[in-house]
Amino acid sequence: MDTDTGWSRAAAETTGRWRTILDRAKLAGRASVPGATVPAPTAPEQVIPEQVIPEEIISEPRGEPVGARDGRPASAVGSAAVAGAIEWRTTADTAVNERIIQALRQDLGGPKVIAFANPKGGVHKTTATVLAAATIGSVRGRGVVAWDDNELRGTLGLRAGSARHARNIRHLVTELAEVEEHNGDALRERLDDFLRHASDGSYDVLAGEEDPRFARKLDPPIVRRVLELMRRTHDVICVDTGNNVESSNWQTVLQMADQLVITSVPREDSAFSADWMLDILVEAGMEELVANAVTLFSCPTPRPSPMINDLVRHFATRTRAVAVVPYDQVLEHGASIEYRVLQPATRQAWLEAAGVILSRFTR
Repeated sequence: MDTDTGWSRAAAETTGRWRTILDRAKLAGRASVPGATVPAPTAPEQVIPEQVIPEEIISEPRGEPVGARDGRPASAVGSAAVAGAIEWRTTADTAVNERIIQALRQDLGGPKVIAFANPKGGVHKTTATVLAAATIGSVRGRGVVAWDDNELRGTLGLRAGSARHARNIRHLVTELAEVEEHNGDALRERLDDFLRHASDGSYDVLAGEEDPRFARKLDPPIVRRVLELMRRTHDVICVDTGNNVESSNWQTVLQMADQLVITSVPREDSAFSADWMLDILVEAGMEELVANAVTLFSCPTPRPSPMINDLVRHFATRTRAVAVVPYDQVLEHGASIEYRVLQPATRQAWLEAAGVILSRFTR
């Protein structure tokens, strides 16, 4: 992953691919969004294996989604639009939602590490990590933890979980050997000394350390031990990763991940960074992780960028599914994220996205 040849080849492949994507978008001159009432493009359908997204957890929006459900695979989750503006669904078929909920409550076949990644900042990694943990935790009732593993003063600990104490990953690492000696309920109780909790108790939070000098202590052996420790106490471990793909910490999390979620906003620079990261992972031999990844677009404004259709189509050819979640004013100010105060359409979109993220483990 860190050879000059590998980096150069990955960068060249990404740049060449994006020139083609942008040229096509400019020539098309479209200003469309998922589900918009504009004529559907005649380009070939997205290349998504039909077995990847189970039919029962694909949404049925009121408009015409990207990759409509007419026997073909779909790629966009939870979006619909009318009159050229996004109109996110606030309700869904009760039976469909019940199937998603039942799937999310299944035995996952062992603890699962979900890595949320994109080397670019400002792409909603932390928001996605929190809302995925909150959604899955609210359905499963327990056994979900979100870890802020951002090496440069991540904010997950501030945006999620109650401040019942100031302990974080630094304190856990200091006492890691002693904590590892516990088992069963004793281990859960001991680890709880270092965790914060969502206000509704739906998930736990392992906050990051604000001092960037601590990052040196999160070497691969320590990162593995922390993840293995949380595997012993939790069913789902959502990891908010940093921005440095050369970091051994970042690489170790990706190597240990059972599921990769690529987060982005519908902007050229954010999506380019995500695409480049996928090339880097393929170059490092993680083709399977990339092929099974889920791309998650979060809309930072009420009206998504005109690029979103092209971005959805592109990432549908690289990852097993693409989900789109709506803008929500509650999330705009960067304050603490309270799942229960989100708009109904936001919670609905996240339920469907969570179903897609875990669908590989809930057959």
